[in-house]
Amino acid sequence: MEKFRSKISIGLVFFLVVVLGGMLLKLLYDGIWSVSGLIFCQILFIVHMFWTTFYIIENEKLQIKSGFLINFSIDIQLIKKISETNTLMSAPAVSFDRLEILYNKFDTVVISPKEKIKFIEAIQKINPEVEIKLKNETLVT
Repeated sequence: MEKFRSKISIGLVFFLVVVLGGMLLKLLYDGIWSVSGLIFCQILFIVHMFWTTFYIIENEKLQIKSGFLINFSIDIQLIKKISETNTLMSAPAVSFDRLEILYNKFDTVVISPKEKIKFIEAIQKINPEVEIKLKNETLVT
C-alpha cells in the first residue's frame, strides 16, 4: 500500500484565510454570533477536507479520499492517460498543480498528489500502458 497526500496550494490557503478569516473577524467584532458560528463551521469543514484528502494505491486499485464526501476507487488497469492540468474544476484536490486521470472510456478525475512523479511511477508499475502527458516531459519511465 502506498499513500499519497494531496499537495496544498499556499495561494488557495492564503485566499481562504483572508476571505473567511476577515469575514469571521468582522462578524465577531460586530457581535453577530450566529453568522460567526456558521463561518467558523465552514472553516472547520475546509480544514477537515484539506487534512483528509489523499490517494492510496493498493491491490491494483487507486482509492481517492477527500473528507467524508468523496471516497471511491478506480481499477488501475482501466486508467488510459494521466496528464498535468491547472483546471479550476471542483475536484478532490487542494492544489492547482493537478493531474487529470482518464479511465474507462470517458471518465476523468482530477487529483493533486504532493509527489507527482512518485505517484505516476507507482501507477505505471501496475499498468505500464498508461499514457503520461507532462508539461516538461512526454513520458515518465
